[in-house]
Order: sequence, then C-alpha cells, then structure tokens
Amino acid sequence: MKRAIFPGSFDPITLGHCDIIRRGVTLFDELIIGIGVNADKKYMFPLEKRKQFIEETFKGEPKIKVLTYEGLTVNFCKDINAQFILRGLRNPADFEFEKSIAHTNRKLSEIETVFLLTSSGKSYISSSIVREVIRHNGDYTGLVPNSVRI
Repeated sequence: MKRAIFPGSFDPITLGHCDIIRRGVTLFDELIIGIGVNADKKYMFPLEKRKQFIEETFKGEPKIKVLTYEGLTVNFCKDINAQFILRGLRNPADFEFEKSIAHTNRKLSEIETVFLLTSSGKSYISSSIVREVIRHNGDYTGLVPNSVRI
C-alpha cells in the first residue's frame, strides 16, 4: 500500500492545501493529513478546531485520514508506515525551503518527498495571509473551504 502524509499546521486549511490534497490523493492508496503540533508556536485556531475543519472538508473521502502528531515528520511517517511525504509548492522560494527539508528527511530515513505545484489560481494563498485577513475582518471566504467559514 502506498501511504503518504501531507504535513502542516493548517492554521487554517486553505484552498491551496485542498488543491494539493485533492490532486495528491489520486497518487496514493491512502493520504494522511498530519497536523503537526509545535508547542512553541502560537496558533489562531486550536488543534481540535483545525482537525475539525479538515475532517469536515474531506468527509466521505475514504482515502483520506486526519491525524495529529508531535516531533519529526519522518518519525511520524515511520510510526504510521507512510513511505511518502507530499508537499505543495507555490513559488521558487517554497522549492528552495522544501528541498532542504526533503534532503534532510531522506538522510534521516528512506522516506521520499513528492512535490506538486499548486494550481496557478491558488498559488498566492497561504495560511498566514488568511490569518491576516481574518484579524482585520476582511472577506477570507474565497481563500478557504466552507468548513473554515466562521
């Protein structure tokens, strides 16, 4: 079975994330959306709310599971027997950042990283932009799935 993890903080999940997930799920038998927990990071949405957003967005999709984890992503991959890490790329800066992480993960494990380019119409969307729009009471509804519309 080809199992992959799509890791992130998903604070909140965006239409860019959804684009990668919907396209990525076709490549694997199972796709685990792994919500990483970093105790040093301040989140806008609590962990359970972020998990709820994702589960609601992908309910009825049997190949997608949502799990949370702490620590290194490669260790989580080993724990759940995932052979691949799926990552989305929006721009060249993302590629340079993700490339170094992929090389490090490969050095630490046998886990391969698979990159997908975000669709052009969604490449400008990031969770940090969405959080900023929400903080300033802007209309963020075109940037996130319906489950996030609070």
